[in-house]
Amino acid sequence: MDPMLRLILAQGMLGLNNGVFYALLSLGLAVIFGLLDVVNFAHGALYMTGAFLAIILYSYVGIWVGLSWLHVGFWAALVLAPILVACFGMLFERFALRWLYGLDPIYSLLLTFGATLVLQGLFINFFSASGTPYPGMPAELRGIVNLGFMMFPKYRLFAIVFSIAVCLVVWYVIERTRIGALLRAGTENPELVKAFGINVPRMITLTFGFGTGLAGLAGVLAAPIYSVTPLMGADLIIIVFAIVVIGGMGSIMGAVVTGLTLGLLEGIVKVFYAPAANTVVFILMVVVLLVRPAGLFGRQR
Repeated sequence: MDPMLRLILAQGMLGLNNGVFYALLSLGLAVIFGLLDVVNFAHGALYMTGAFLAIILYSYVGIWVGLSWLHVGFWAALVLAPILVACFGMLFERFALRWLYGLDPIYSLLLTFGATLVLQGLFINFFSASGTPYPGMPAELRGIVNLGFMMFPKYRLFAIVFSIAVCLVVWYVIERTRIGALLRAGTENPELVKAFGINVPRMITLTFGFGTGLAGLAGVLAAPIYSVTPLMGADLIIIVFAIVVIGGMGSIMGAVVTGLTLGLLEGIVKVFYAPAANTVVFILMVVVLLVRPAGLFGRQR
């Protein structure tokens, strides 16, 4: 195989590894904005929370219950941490965010920004600002796989396949099932949906919790790959917002496709001019907004 082609494919795979996290985070953000019309600036902090919960479940739960040998492993954390983040999201929506519905969106943006600062402060206080490695990598996902053009870590390959599968399932549920139709109808015409006996406020709370749970899931998946720090979400949230804008605000498929494409594009750009990889998303956003202000998959108004 040509060395340049091999390098491009290898960088593309590494970029795709970042792209699946972009896609998962953008998907959760798009669900919340598309169905609830809420700009959740705390999404990055909830991603960080999911990663730290994976560490807490593995390293501290056994100590708290007096069984130092007890560890809540990766597979259990992959289920428990997103549920805990989703529960926090539902409580936040029910007792804080709900009071701001109907007001200018800037108020919900400021509230979620404040929540971000609180969460970051809490984790800095207990874990410090330095990185914390995740110690619970499952044995079956250790090692490497020969892809023909490169040796690729098994865990990273699992993260790519699993994340894409989750994105497709979420898209199908929201766009192709009765539950998704009720969610969309409940946000567009809540009075009509209430007439059918459906508790719209509860549905909104569950939707917000589901969107935040996706951020927590992304955090757990990222924990064995990246150094877990209290500011890991802050470094990512601006990129994720740009992806949502490019894909179309509220577009589920737009968030997924744009996140994956941007990851690939970042990886390939590094082959030719590495410094441009950090700015390619913003260049792309400017071009898309000039040509199609509603985004690639958004609805023109």
